[in-house]
Amino acid sequence: MKKLLLSTLIMLCVSAFAQKQYTLQSPDKDITVTIEAGEQLTYAVTHGNTCVLTPSPIGMKLTDGTTLGTKPAVKSAKTRSVNQLLTSPLYKKAEIPEVYEELTLTFKGNYKVVFRAYGVAYRFETDFRKPIIIENETADFNFDNDYQGLIPYVLRRAGQEGPLINQQFYNSFENTYSHINLNQMDPEKLAFLPLLVELNDGKKVVITEADLEDFPGLYLRNANGKNGLSAVHAPYPKTREQGGHNNLQWIVKERENYIAKTAGKRAFPWRIITISENDKELADNDLVYLLASPNRIGDVSWIQPGKVAWDWWNAWNIYGVDFPAGINNDTYKYYIDFASQYGIEYVILDEGWAVNKKADLFQVVPEIDIKELVDYGAERNVGIVLWVGYAAIDKDMEHVCQHYADMGVKGFKVDFMDGDDQMIVDFYYRMAETAARYHLFIDFHGAYKPTGLNRTYPNVLNHEGVYGLEQAKWDNESDLVTNEVTIPFIRMLAGPLDYTQGAMKNANKNNFAAIYTEPMSQGTRCRQLAEYVIFESPFNMLCDSPSNYMKEDECTQFIASVPTTWDETMVLDGKVGEYLVIARRKDFHWYVGAITNWEERDIEIDLGVLPNFGAKSGHIFRDGPNANRVAKDYVSEQAQVWGNKVKVHLAKGGGAVMVF
Repeated sequence: MKKLLLSTLIMLCVSAFAQKQYTLQSPDKDITVTIEAGEQLTYAVTHGNTCVLTPSPIGMKLTDGTTLGTKPAVKSAKTRSVNQLLTSPLYKKAEIPEVYEELTLTFKGNYKVVFRAYGVAYRFETDFRKPIIIENETADFNFDNDYQGLIPYVLRRAGQEGPLINQQFYNSFENTYSHINLNQMDPEKLAFLPLLVELNDGKKVVITEADLEDFPGLYLRNANGKNGLSAVHAPYPKTREQGGHNNLQWIVKERENYIAKTAGKRAFPWRIITISENDKELADNDLVYLLASPNRIGDVSWIQPGKVAWDWWNAWNIYGVDFPAGINNDTYKYYIDFASQYGIEYVILDEGWAVNKKADLFQVVPEIDIKELVDYGAERNVGIVLWVGYAAIDKDMEHVCQHYADMGVKGFKVDFMDGDDQMIVDFYYRMAETAARYHLFIDFHGAYKPTGLNRTYPNVLNHEGVYGLEQAKWDNESDLVTNEVTIPFIRMLAGPLDYTQGAMKNANKNNFAAIYTEPMSQGTRCRQLAEYVIFESPFNMLCDSPSNYMKEDECTQFIASVPTTWDETMVLDGKVGEYLVIARRKDFHWYVGAITNWEERDIEIDLGVLPNFGAKSGHIFRDGPNANRVAKDYVSEQAQVWGNKVKVHLAKGGGAVMVF
């Protein structure tokens, strides 16, 4: 009976199919992908008794009139099975099982499409002798109902001209999520990835991409009022000029009528459809990492992840010192001394160390002596990282990397790319490769979502592309607490995020205020501590002032002790937009973090599912009895484990974190 129901469902989900069909199933048989080579190449997906995607067209059109996927003529169909264990340095787990079924369809016209089922992913591969110019790509995601989604609309930057769609390609990939039906989406607005769609039976789909190289990033829109989403890409820049924030950006003034010019023999980015039966599966998904190109730099032993004392969010607000705080060597030596005291690996010099609006990284303000700071830090086991603007380092990348690597700088935080057209995507690869040659690591800020570059170039430790805590400096309206229990299921599925948590000034819902020079967080103090376990971030910032941290020694000692890469990660419980519990292991220590939305809740954490867990007690930071009134109220105590269970109360906007 069950087999009959499944067969009927597949027929309904792929009812438009009439010609050549090819079927691919995941190793556990839960996922079925049905590919049809008819008038247009389409695919459909089912998961168990759930229709995930109805027939969805895919294809490409070249400027010479060549089309891929239109009236496709199949030459061969080959399958293979993969079952292996990948090592994954500098990641949220040391090893990843890679188990999937693959189908490669080779078509007349010198191209292939590769499908994988373990989740669902597909990509085009071409075999043309000469370079090609791609006018557009068709990538539709059609559903059988008008489902609700969590849609991150593009927030375009001001000052753009031309069609509204083109204006949206200049953006920082930061927004909260609109919880709306697909057919309620504004047809004039683009959504960036990852994006979530809620299916029947509690199942969810997250759409994203991986191995984005030499090609523009993918946006989605619903322009036809139907139950589906369609791909949009930024056209290739025709003319651009230096400008934008402090003259540190390349601003596109005119675009071509095509999206990419590229090699004729190549593989294109993977389009990914992740499928979850329960929400917690989304918060521990490895598909983007698995689908990325393997390590290209070889030895990674020189790459040292860690935490960094950050200056910009707290506005250099140190106090109790005998010198003016600000962008000067005395202030940064104070940051270095603080980092050294707590065993924090890095201090960053954010915007201001280079002469403003010159976009010249060899022009350093007279108040800063970088070599002196590098040497001062080295004596105290603290590395120096420099913030740089996109255009400034792009103009002279080789010399900048060589100069500061020779000086002893450890890495760059690269900011304000604010786009993902082909030129910008190419910059990421050039930046990662050049930095690696000089043993420098990279944190991409003002960046699109991760697409697996951290596997290909493991010196890329972080991406922003998230509506992070920096917004608390100026945004009084957004609900950051709800955002923080949403992004681990959607944005973090793509990879590490530079959320920049760690505030020591904490506020409940009623007393939060956005204050640019003396910022605070939404939610409790324990929530900030727990986020060092919840958020995946190999280069993890301490956003607050060293002076504030030293007043909160116990919390700071804990933050400094939390690892930033892990041997194991397990999501124990969670629901999108409501709460999340994650356990991560480093060596012989398990760390367990829990956060909730504005609803207080009692949770029971089952530690018995953790491999080889035998602890009877551990240390816990939990919300204090008055945390709903005074957000920084917390309790630090031994947590007793009874029958592998721990019960914890979370305040409104609260959190808890445990070490066993």
